[in-house]
Amino acid sequence: MDKIKRLVLKLIILIHISFCYIFLVQPNIALSQDEPLQIDIMGGNIQAMPIAISYFSIDNNLKELQLHNNIPNLIANNLVNSGLFKLLNRDAYMQDPDQLIGRPKFRDWRIIDAQALITGKITKTTNDKINVTIELWDVYGEKRMFGISLSSKIKSWRRISHIISDKIYERLTGEEGYFDTRIVYVSESGSQKNKIKRLAIMDQDGSNHQYLTDGNSLVLTPRFSPNQQQITFFSYNGINRGLKPSVYLYNLFTGKMEILGEFPGMSFSPRFSPNGADLIMSLSQNGSTNIHILNLKSKNIKQLTKGIAIDTSPSFSPDGENIVFNSDRSGGQHLYIMKKNGKNPKRISFGRGSYATPVWSPRGDYIAFTKFTRGRFFIGLMHPDGSAERLIAEGYLTEGPTWAPGGRVLSFFRQTPQNDGTMRTRLFVIDITGNRERELITPEDASDPSWSPKNIN
Repeated sequence: MDKIKRLVLKLIILIHISFCYIFLVQPNIALSQDEPLQIDIMGGNIQAMPIAISYFSIDNNLKELQLHNNIPNLIANNLVNSGLFKLLNRDAYMQDPDQLIGRPKFRDWRIIDAQALITGKITKTTNDKINVTIELWDVYGEKRMFGISLSSKIKSWRRISHIISDKIYERLTGEEGYFDTRIVYVSESGSQKNKIKRLAIMDQDGSNHQYLTDGNSLVLTPRFSPNQQQITFFSYNGINRGLKPSVYLYNLFTGKMEILGEFPGMSFSPRFSPNGADLIMSLSQNGSTNIHILNLKSKNIKQLTKGIAIDTSPSFSPDGENIVFNSDRSGGQHLYIMKKNGKNPKRISFGRGSYATPVWSPRGDYIAFTKFTRGRFFIGLMHPDGSAERLIAEGYLTEGPTWAPGGRVLSFFRQTPQNDGTMRTRLFVIDITGNRERELITPEDASDPSWSPKNIN
């Protein structure tokens, strides 16, 4: 009888330990059979979810291309770089890719503490096409969360990997993925006195890099359209237009450029409205700088602000109903919000220092900005009502925030003085917690990034 009591007591202790582990040690991860496995990415102190991503099973005639390694590796890099996931050491995996066709042995994955498991298979459909099938498994719930099968040309394996990464991210976080996106920026080369600035574009992870302009004109501040098809940018064309500032539209599908007009008083490149029908910009006229809106179809321009203050860097809210901008109308450079028609301007920043380049989050919950205070530049965030201001990145010259789709990650650029007296300018990515910052590798110096919406082509 005493033996039975001891066994019952041990069982109760084991159950209690398991309960504490599941619900206390892992507070941001739901492991209940009745609830979906998901990370709460809007909570504080987010703990990276341990995941296992196996190499994929593959047809023998495709093995030399290494896609069975390259695709899961790229998916892993995307997820880990988000800061929300931790890839478990593959040396600890007890099932090989071919053994994972079908239902995995969940006990083997619980031993290494995998919360989620990703498996895949690659088959060849034609001479130049493949089919990639992946499945996402809830290890503790012992169930399949979802599966997806994609067909594409072999040369597009990176695009497939990004799409799969988005689907996994969206399933495990409940938020929009951003891996199948691109970043356009200004590539800088040459000496400080003879700087060459070209438009360049790349995948969000730095791959598939290409130049869009030849460097004969000085280009500044590119901005993506909402449909990702067009980029607007500001240019000084020193060959044909006598250094007159002009605004252009670049069509990414056709490679053609269209000039919208010359704007001698422009201080920053325009930004698109959320529906892509208008461009909002700041123009200097008669000693004052005000915000204007240009309709792309009619080419009509309407002035939204008036007065002797410098009003600049306008950015629409996601719903298009409001505009955030910076102004010195209060004496210092601060952030303001007004209605889309220019009415009811309201100051939202009250901290020490100068505020600039505000950009509204795609979610609408934050405004990112550049701040100069205490002799340093910072990237900061605040809510649209001005509350909860916090600084997430800093540097000698750190500026130009741009949001990724989903509103959890930003890119910006930073200039750093070098020992030889030159400046090094590079792009960086950071999440809204400020805890995970990484450099985006580019062939040359880089500035003025603009993150695309989700890929549509």
